[in-house]
Amino acid sequence: MAYENLLLEKEGNLAFLYVNRPKALNALNKDTLLEMKDAITEIKNDPEIDLLIISGAGDKAFVAGADIAFMQNLTAVEGREFGALGQEVFGMIEAMEKPVIAAVNGFALGGGCELAMCCDFRIASTKAKFGQPEVGLGITPGFGGTQRLPRLVGLGMAKQMLYTADVIDASEALRIGLVNSVVTPEDLMNHVKDIAGRILRKGKMAVRFSKAAVNEGMQTDINRSMTIEADLFGLCFSTEDQKEGMSAFIEKRTPQFTGK
Repeated sequence: MAYENLLLEKEGNLAFLYVNRPKALNALNKDTLLEMKDAITEIKNDPEIDLLIISGAGDKAFVAGADIAFMQNLTAVEGREFGALGQEVFGMIEAMEKPVIAAVNGFALGGGCELAMCCDFRIASTKAKFGQPEVGLGITPGFGGTQRLPRLVGLGMAKQMLYTADVIDASEALRIGLVNSVVTPEDLMNHVKDIAGRILRKGKMAVRFSKAAVNEGMQTDINRSMTIEADLFGLCFSTEDQKEGMSAFIEKRTPQFTGK
């Protein structure tokens, strides 16, 4: 499917989804979110795709935020609906069983920071900038920022970023745990693809079960989360990948996983 505000590319078992509104620094409006909803559904249902990389088209912005020109004259009801749409789409990304990596190549502000945070983890270029500047516009984050940011960087640091609207650079994002690593802009996509390749060489079902265990377990108490882990650990033993992985280990050879 062709998109007006997105670029969707495929390379083997990898999918690349770029927000593509360069004149607006890839800002998110309603149409872009609706396209993203369709694209995520397409990727989710594509049996040939095992991992998604999300980035921004061009070299200036990942996503500079939600589109302020679009939001300016929204009513309270319309504002809530727009926020709910963003939460729905980002929730789809977070809940997708396939791993999702954010390759942050520039400004990741407001909705852009929230988009990055709903991915499984984030790799940043040295040009990346992060922040939740919404209070400077008289609003709160609306696409999950008040909830995912403290879960990633801790309560105190999240509140400081939310209350001050400060924008931080990639090195500070690395220090507080918002990103996993920082590389040069020229190396960003190759670095992310290298990580993706290492993931794709592992047991597909085991990777997906690991994601499910983490995501579900983080939403409950430790006792319930241990049950979730035990159930998924047991389920691994019904897969061909488990049999191949352990046989290969014993036989001292590289496993040939089939994703079954």
